[in-house]
Amino acid sequence: MKDYSTISVEQEGAVDWLTLNRPDRLNALDATMVCELWDYFQGLQSDYSRRIVVLRGAGKAFCAGLDLVWFNTAKEKMPRGATDKGPGPSLSDIVLSMRSCPQVIISLVHGAACGGGFNFALASDIRIAGRSARMNVAFVKLGLSGCELGTSYFLPRTVGASVAAELMMTGRFIHADRALATGLVSEVVDDDQLEATARALIGDLLAASPTGLRKTKETMARASGMDDLAAVIALEEHTQTMCMQASDFTQTVAAFGEVKAERV
Repeated sequence: MKDYSTISVEQEGAVDWLTLNRPDRLNALDATMVCELWDYFQGLQSDYSRRIVVLRGAGKAFCAGLDLVWFNTAKEKMPRGATDKGPGPSLSDIVLSMRSCPQVIISLVHGAACGGGFNFALASDIRIAGRSARMNVAFVKLGLSGCELGTSYFLPRTVGASVAAELMMTGRFIHADRALATGLVSEVVDDDQLEATARALIGDLLAASPTGLRKTKETMARASGMDDLAAVIALEEHTQTMCMQASDFTQTVAAFGEVKAERV
């Protein structure tokens, strides 16, 4: 593994435990963390040995969003008339890389998940919240639009148009219980049970075939942008054909048949 300074990655078999590791700044995003996260997710794009990524934050929070202290200091050093758009990767690049990588991404959200941190959770496939979780669209609080980094894509599809509009137009925090009620997260547990809950979920995910898991994520993403049911079914049938051609499908069916015969 690379020697990152603002994130840490622990490998357990086919699972990566990715921790945002600036706890003294509530894991707020600076240029180094943006570059390291982009480098990490870019490295996953064709690495099929990694099947699951668990994303979490060190310390008291998941991610407090952009580090405004760093941002203001960096901005002061820019030439007059310059912008913060540099040649390096952006937060948008990270979100796109998260969605395009073949691995299932599980976010374990505790404490604050604001702005870009909230978008990392939204870009994940599965979100589990600790009871301390509080998430918000911070951009509108800064005098910007509430539409950034895919928020207007992810949030209405996840919680519905009305709740999304409320959160995006006000910057209000949504806490764990309401996040569960609106479908923003799939489960709420005590903070100290987040890892154990993730491990139970990982066990079920790893029970699926590697090909089936990858193709499920890929097909769900493509189907979310389609309005025609017939086209979605055609896409699904094409995906199933590809999965059936994979060797693990034949092995799984054979094993399932043996178990069923034993039970009879």
